[in-house]
Amino acid sequence: MNALSRLAPLLTAEAAKRLEDSWATEDGYLDLLSEDLESTGVTQNLMTSSLVPRIYERYWRPALGRALKGVAGPSMDEEERIARLLMSPGAGETVLDVACGPGNFTRRFARVVGQDGLAVGIDASRTMLARGAQDLRRSGVSNVALVRGDATRLPFGDADFDGVCCFAALHLFADPLAALDEMRRVLAPGGRIAIMTSIRRGIAPPQLKPLLERASGMRIFEGEEIVAALEQRGFGDVQRRLAGMVQFVGGRLE
Repeated sequence: MNALSRLAPLLTAEAAKRLEDSWATEDGYLDLLSEDLESTGVTQNLMTSSLVPRIYERYWRPALGRALKGVAGPSMDEEERIARLLMSPGAGETVLDVACGPGNFTRRFARVVGQDGLAVGIDASRTMLARGAQDLRRSGVSNVALVRGDATRLPFGDADFDGVCCFAALHLFADPLAALDEMRRVLAPGGRIAIMTSIRRGIAPPQLKPLLERASGMRIFEGEEIVAALEQRGFGDVQRRLAGMVQFVGGRLE
């Protein structure tokens, strides 16, 4: 059974019908968006371009991350290790990578959960997912399903996933708290969440925050905003690590 067939029981009735009607594109992912989502600004526009997906994993994402995390911040390999530590995926589990881009983390999660498990990546960018499908075919990993969809209206049933990861994307969503609501909805009791997103610290004076947000299309979260949002949604054992203007946050759904 291929990964998209294994995905079917996790989908909402409407999304499952689209899978039955062969909405999987020739590019190798299930497309559940009838139109493009409204962009939040220049950064999100770049993610849907044809150039950035080609250089994302090797150049774009490491360089952007270094600028925001600082020279002493974790590398991309360390980020993936942090994601695994926070989400704690186990053999045979089902995990979701929200805003997966070309699926570099999704593929790594798939190797951790093994052939009895399933890693699902969802993103709104056609170009990112097309690149991800190409990389997936080259990798030989067979337990990854890629979906084009909206993070604020996830096309999955309640409590379908053992873990959810959302790295370097929450600050780009038009309604990040709605996206958190959806991530919480699709997590099973005891499920774990791993988030990497922005945070305003002393290096970014509050007067500059609206200017930076308008210029970049990226939301800059206040100090305890994400921790409080997770606790309000029923997550316990919330942990956080800071690096420059970036925070890594994880918790377990109680």
